[in-house]
Amino acid sequence: MKSPIAKEMKEIRDQVRKQDFSWTFEQRERYDTLLLQRYAQIKQWGEEGRIWVGPSNVGKKEEEDTQPIE
Repeated sequence: MKSPIAKEMKEIRDQVRKQDFSWTFEQRERYDTLLLQRYAQIKQWGEEGRIWVGPSNVGKKEEEDTQPIE
């Protein structure tokens, strides 16, 4: 589930892409505001322990994780 902030940021990036990557002042200003809000949101998630901080388990088989070392 995407946050409304991330959705609006994507919409602005799509608009800019259609404008040949030319930002208007209003778009740049709004995007910068949303970016700061997004940073604050992610920081809050980190403080609440809602962000995984650790090794990635991508590509590991379950058997590798469950077998004891002999």
